[in-house]
Amino acid sequence: MTRRQTVPASRPKPNGFSLVELMVVLFVIALMAGAAVLAMPSGAGDLRREAEKFAARTIAARNEAISTSASVSAVVGPAGYYFERRVDGRWTPLDGKSLTATDWDKDTRAAIAGQGDNAPANRRVIFDPLGLASEDLRVTLSHDGNAMVVIVRRNGEVAVSGT
Repeated sequence: MTRRQTVPASRPKPNGFSLVELMVVLFVIALMAGAAVLAMPSGAGDLRREAEKFAARTIAARNEAISTSASVSAVVGPAGYYFERRVDGRWTPLDGKSLTATDWDKDTRAAIAGQGDNAPANRRVIFDPLGLASEDLRVTLSHDGNAMVVIVRRNGEVAVSGT
């Protein structure tokens, strides 16, 4: 008896990609898009950093007043802020990188509470050698519909909060 050999039928080669391969590619694209969205800067995060930077510098100015036993002021306005020390009856700019004049970031608006139509553009808060502020100050920073508030209290406390 002769045995017949069977030759497997040749299958046509598939053209294109399998469903599993397409799903893997879509997963990788979605993963990369998610990472890109998380890496994009947000207006709220930038505004929070700016408010915290202003608050930290104001605290540094208060600490400068305490450590040098001299009055130190924070001058805040719609364009930015700077710090000065009272020397020989005059206000002189503070030296040092962190306490130099700083402008608000582009498109950031600063509203200073208590500023009416007749109020000066800039508002000065003076820290005495005990670290106490001459008056309360409330600065509202806004950008792209987000807002952060920096509050300086008469007891020298500086706080940041979102609205």
